Amino acid sequence: MLADEVKDRIQSVYRQLLESRDLTPRYGQRQMIAEIANVLSVLANDEESDSPICVVEAGTGTGKTLAYLLAVLPLAQEHDYKVVVATATVALQEQIIFKDIPEILESSDLNFSVALAKGRGRYLCLSKLDMLLAGSDSLQAMKDLYGEELEDPNLGDIALYEDMLNELGVGNWKGDRDDWKAPISDANWRPLTVDRYQCTGPNCSNFRACCFYKARDSLNKVDCIVSNHDLVLTDLVMGGGAILPEPEKCIYIFDEAHHLPFKSNNHFSASTRIKASLAWLDRSENLLFQLVKEEFLDTGRQGQLQKTIDSIRVHSEAAWAIFAETVDSLESIDTYENRSQHAFELGVVPVEIRNVAANLGTEFTRLTTGFHDIAVGLRQMMDDGVNPNKTQLAEQWYSIIGANIERAEANLDLWLNYSEKDPEDTAPNARWLNMIEGEGSTDIVLSSSPVLAAENLQKKLWQRCAGAVLTSATLSALGEFNMLRMRTGLPSHTHYLSIPSPFDFSGSASLVVPRMNCDPSDTEKHTALIVTAIPHLLDSSSAALMLFSSRRQMNEVMQRLPTKWLELILCQDDYQKAQLLRYHRQRVDRGEGSVIFGLASFAEGVDLPGKYCTHVLIAKIPFAVPNDPIEMTLSAWIEQQGQNAFMALAVPDAAFRLVQASGRLLRSESDSGRITLFDERIVNRRYGKAILESMPPYRREIFEEEFSLEDI
Repeated sequence: MLADEVKDRIQSVYRQLLESRDLTPRYGQRQMIAEIANVLSVLANDEESDSPICVVEAGTGTGKTLAYLLAVLPLAQEHDYKVVVATATVALQEQIIFKDIPEILESSDLNFSVALAKGRGRYLCLSKLDMLLAGSDSLQAMKDLYGEELEDPNLGDIALYEDMLNELGVGNWKGDRDDWKAPISDANWRPLTVDRYQCTGPNCSNFRACCFYKARDSLNKVDCIVSNHDLVLTDLVMGGGAILPEPEKCIYIFDEAHHLPFKSNNHFSASTRIKASLAWLDRSENLLFQLVKEEFLDTGRQGQLQKTIDSIRVHSEAAWAIFAETVDSLESIDTYENRSQHAFELGVVPVEIRNVAANLGTEFTRLTTGFHDIAVGLRQMMDDGVNPNKTQLAEQWYSIIGANIERAEANLDLWLNYSEKDPEDTAPNARWLNMIEGEGSTDIVLSSSPVLAAENLQKKLWQRCAGAVLTSATLSALGEFNMLRMRTGLPSHTHYLSIPSPFDFSGSASLVVPRMNCDPSDTEKHTALIVTAIPHLLDSSSAALMLFSSRRQMNEVMQRLPTKWLELILCQDDYQKAQLLRYHRQRVDRGEGSVIFGLASFAEGVDLPGKYCTHVLIAKIPFAVPNDPIEMTLSAWIEQQGQNAFMALAVPDAAFRLVQASGRLLRSESDSGRITLFDERIVNRRYGKAILESMPPYRREIFEEEFSLEDI
């Protein structure tokens, strides 16, 4: 039960915020605060009890950011926990750190410290800066040896780097890319950074002044850390506590939580390119020779590693032959994201592939161990510091060895995964190959990924964290949280709450389904009808968003529309997302028409309130791409469990996506407009009716309009 003093504290701060900002209390917001606070109230009751976890689906307009911060921060301060807020997008992260939190601090007596957590790649490496400014014959020799794998020290803007050094010296800058006084291009920034494999840590001569480690140390001194899903997952993959505080000390808040399972799968996936890895092995041979020449490696150890590389090469060529034969034996090969692919059914690879993968796993284990041993020797030389020139050279070589360790471990993860059988009582891993056509050559890319994030999140997050809150405007599908529960592995004691949006859906928006006498599976006719409909539904002053499930259909509609309509359209393939949205707003502000053509990435996270979007057009019910190898494997496994994968997976997922897409229309309580769906299946199919009933209560206009090819 929530302690009275904490309850009073939360209520007091909420009243202060409402009064100081002249806000009207929102029922849904108060409900969300109470639910989170009550669920997390068991935080310190019993160290052996399950970590409290709360899932809150809060419709647009609830004010969820304020709700979860007010509910969690007083509780965390009372029990000495860190609050880690993780978002899926930079836009929301910036809104929280630069708008929402300052408003709370300015408008109430709730006092807490906050820091923005970023990955290592956002911070300058002082050692890299020193080398770039000083120049180094040894570093240039390594570049000549290692080719494109090493940044050329002659690349980049030396005047910029000198300016950075001056700003660091006088304390005007802390090495954060985002805080530099002007945008920094990737070409100028990339030579300044290292990853965790290349960083020498405490062995670095610049460790005490390191920008990244200073920023990381500051995280242990604040109450609230604003981060992102990827950084949290990276920390968990590294064991937890490597970048952020230990999970046991943290209450996590995952905003836009529907992204979490998919991002988790990415972090636990593996991939390698066979021929590209063989080319890397050739460079590694030269690397070992150079290490012997520089007296960082003895010839005996070089010989052992050379034998390992030779063995890897033999087994890799055997693997190539097997995979090439596999591709040749297929009656047809699938395509996904414009690449030829073959997904192994239920992730099961043939026994001959498992055998060669096991051999490669053994050899890559030896190679990885060998590179780690070299790194240990280099660190020892840096620790000794007897010969300053040798110490500096060891630092430079450590970065190169780190890149090799990363490459070797990536191969090791992939081959070990391909050599293993998945347990029969759990969802399998997806395993697939892609054919990559280059200039006069072909490579085979092998990939593996969990199909569900459940097991990894259970072990590394839900069973370790002090507590967690998952929230988003859309988390349920068909009125249930089953999809989220299945994909994330949320424990049975998780609390769920769905808070409807305060918007007047029926009074503000209509959901229009025109009669088209056409199923979207008839792509040619469906596309032609959309081309016919657009001039009837929009005019030269419209501010609209047209969402497609297929890039091909989007491009075909573009090609078939009259030229005068193309002048109104901003296509996502032509601009970066932020740039496109800016152009759209500028057009509307000038009183001009503007129509955005976009795919799935524009169906969420796009905020075009009021006049900037009064009509959302959706080509069809947004079913997932049928040949995504991860979803294919998951569907096959669900069928194996005796369920109908279409009804258990595809329909709920499509319902979820459609709610998100339609949600682009109403962004504030004063917005109004129309949603047009060019898909009769939502009315005349049983599953379509289930999807329709899960939609917000828009005013429905079913078959009140009709389009036919005769209208052309």
